[in-house]
Amino acid sequence: EVVTWGPACSGADCSAVAERLAAGVSSITGSAYAFAALKDTGEVVTWGDAYSGGDCRAVADRLAAGVSSITGNGSAFAALKNAGKVVTWGLAERGGDCSAVADRLAAGVSSITGNGSAFAALKNAGKVVTWGLAE
Repeated sequence: EVVTWGPACSGADCSAVAERLAAGVSSITGSAYAFAALKDTGEVVTWGDAYSGGDCRAVADRLAAGVSSITGNGSAFAALKNAGKVVTWGLAERGGDCSAVADRLAAGVSSITGNGSAFAALKNAGKVVTWGLAE
């Protein structure tokens, strides 16, 4: 069971998805104003501010199963799928849109790290792929 507290504007109100968080949650990751929970089934459940990644409906079909880990930054999330593919959502310019590097994130990613406004993915071959705010 997931229990949240604090200001609702900071993602503390999970009542809209509470039923989906009642059991089987293996980890929770946050952004500045949203949360993403990874379930034992590999499904992702999000809540909080939509612009900070609390709304993943645009990529929900890709987050329904097969996710192995989730990384948050200040305004977005990046999910690593079991096959080494990356799925992102949240504020586009701060990492929620990885389309500029999507071909390099389609397979072979072993880990993802986020900072305030960007992400870096480590590929199995030791190469690094970055996206998000470049400044």
